[in-house]
Amino acid sequence: MLILVIVLVVLWVILAIVGFAIKGLIWLGVIGIVLVLGTLVIAFVRRSALSKRSNPKA
Repeated sequence: MLILVIVLVVLWVILAIVGFAIKGLIWLGVIGIVLVLGTLVIAFVRRSALSKRSNPKA
């Protein structure tokens, strides 16, 4: 799963850079930034949920 998150973040960053590099595609850069943040948040939430489930305090 970690590899998938890394690949997605790299793709979204490339998308954002292309969007900001080409003057008419600023919206593509904004979408890229939103996707990077969303992917990182989802990965962080899933990772913390998995660690809590595998190490219960009982």
